[in-house]
Amino acid sequence: MAFATEKIRNVALVGSQGAGKTTLAEAMLYRAGMIDRTGSVEEGNTVCDFTPEEKAANHSQSLALVSFEWQGHKINLIDTPGAPDYACELHAALQVSDLLVFVIDASNGVDHRTTAIWHQAADAKLPRIVFVNKLDREHANFQNVLGELQETFGAGVAPLELPIGAGPDFHGIADLLTDKAYIYDSGAAEEVDIPADMEDQEAEVHEHLIEGIVVADDNMLEQYLEGNIPNTAQLEEVLSRGVMDGSVFPVVCGSATGPIAVDRLANFLVEIGPSPASHKITVTLNNTNSEIACDPDGDQLACVFKTISDDYVGQISLFRVLSGTIRRDDHLTNSTTGDSERLRGLISLLGGSQSDITEIAAGDIGGVTKLQQTRTGDTLTNVGRAVVQLDPWPTPVLAYGIVPTTRAAEDKLGTGLRRLTDEDPSLQLERNEETRQTLLWGLGDAHLRLAIARLERMGIDVAIEELRVPYRQTITGNGDAEGKHKKQSGGHGQFGIAYVRVEPLPRGTGFEFVDAVTGGSIPRQYIPAVEAGVRDAMTEGGGLRFPIVDVRATVYDGKHHSVDSSEFSFQMAGKLAFSAAFAQANPVVLEPMAQVEITVAAEYQGDVMGDLSSRRGQVQGTDTGPWGEQVVHAIVPEAELVRYAIELRSLTGGRASFKAERVGYEIFGGALPEAATA
Repeated sequence: MAFATEKIRNVALVGSQGAGKTTLAEAMLYRAGMIDRTGSVEEGNTVCDFTPEEKAANHSQSLALVSFEWQGHKINLIDTPGAPDYACELHAALQVSDLLVFVIDASNGVDHRTTAIWHQAADAKLPRIVFVNKLDREHANFQNVLGELQETFGAGVAPLELPIGAGPDFHGIADLLTDKAYIYDSGAAEEVDIPADMEDQEAEVHEHLIEGIVVADDNMLEQYLEGNIPNTAQLEEVLSRGVMDGSVFPVVCGSATGPIAVDRLANFLVEIGPSPASHKITVTLNNTNSEIACDPDGDQLACVFKTISDDYVGQISLFRVLSGTIRRDDHLTNSTTGDSERLRGLISLLGGSQSDITEIAAGDIGGVTKLQQTRTGDTLTNVGRAVVQLDPWPTPVLAYGIVPTTRAAEDKLGTGLRRLTDEDPSLQLERNEETRQTLLWGLGDAHLRLAIARLERMGIDVAIEELRVPYRQTITGNGDAEGKHKKQSGGHGQFGIAYVRVEPLPRGTGFEFVDAVTGGSIPRQYIPAVEAGVRDAMTEGGGLRFPIVDVRATVYDGKHHSVDSSEFSFQMAGKLAFSAAFAQANPVVLEPMAQVEITVAAEYQGDVMGDLSSRRGQVQGTDTGPWGEQVVHAIVPEAELVRYAIELRSLTGGRASFKAERVGYEIFGGALPEAATA
């Protein structure tokens, strides 16, 4: 069934791990009649946690899309993981959602992860509402959570419901807009009057809520002051505008496991949630930014925000239609690559299940199977070079070396890694020739281990090793040595002698080779062979095996034989001469240095700065971020950052993040770790 754009709601469930987002999605699907019974995260049988890795871990690791009909509307619900290691999934969901539902555990309240996601949503100017979950649990306290929400996120946080009962006695809610109560003793909502013991509290909060809503509309405020109380529909209209412009953040409550008041949440999504038609999309069309309306009759434009590899269907690309209507077998152009794609299999998703559909209209979200050249973040269109610019993906901060354990794994590893990075842009692949490692970069240990598990599910067995630091060597003095390669056997022998002088160059210069030979002691045709030998020695790095840089090598004399000399002979002579001269020139080890920017909660700033000092870091200064967090700038040796993503999270309880960029090399004065010399 096709839905008008105004009847679509794109909603993401966000919040901390363990708040109950997946269980809430399950309960909403049950209330909507999409499933016959609710599954359990612990039992691994929920709709949204459908991958083998999620079932084994008992928590979400990737976003899941489910769609259902409610009151004549289509709700596309995106369940997101709460752990920061899977922030790429949250990021993808935020790109295509019109409303975020923050799910809060009523026993735990507002934690740092919830706050971080809230700030991310505020920066993206996304509308937000709050669902206080698990009110049927021991120690659940709605008033405490509401107070924390208002203290943390401001006066715009407004309760629309109050719980009836507490802990195991929680069994209903009082609706502050209608002055009605809904009891769930029978499993379904039964409308009743406000309980007598709540009348005074409900009346007081109701009055504050009405006053808070009417002040946003001058005409309604004037009528209210004249004694005309707006009806529910009028209040919802003004409330919807407040949600849309980010000035009001409604709070509703319930229990996903009950399920209690989950149907009320779905009602609010329909009644006050923004539709895709409420805002325009900015696109770059033929190198010019322009805004387009979310019009089903407009030009076709869609953005791929997630790629899934299904064991049976193959590649599934999840996309949101920003304009136009996309139909089965349409031919669209990938604006990123310029390739033409035929959209053979359009599908609607219910977690890991798919059903065929014939079209997807503007504002809606769906999937397409087996696109050939399209990756996460690409734009599909039928007009020019229209490109939708998604926000930058989270920057990876931790890397592991990936080592195939079998010949078969070695043959398939490249394909498997490319498949992972095509699907998840926050995974990055690097081949470091200096350390001879294939590196996979990710957002944390759990993120990388999930990638490894997926490789193994593809039949690619690998081992992991820590990132090796790409140390280098240089010299601080001068050296001068002879290199002699002489070998005699039957027939032609080998003979070449080269004299090479070395001296240091400024940091970052690299290498300079000078030919100062006169008198033909080394024939012209053999000079390039001497240089090749010098370069071989610099690459091999002597005993430490670290590449040698920032050196000028001058060949100034030598000897040759009219019969036995050859290019190979002088290549070996150049290599031997350079190695001997290098040993005389006071060689030192260089270590890479990184410019590090750490964003940390103010109360942990001292701990972070003390830890940086213990890591041989040089703090350059601090700034205050837009949300009151501290931003510490430092220069730190990369050797001290190999596991920093894990250690910083442990040090600050997850209340810090960082990014690092190499800025050069400095002389290393300590003892090299064993792994560096292996």
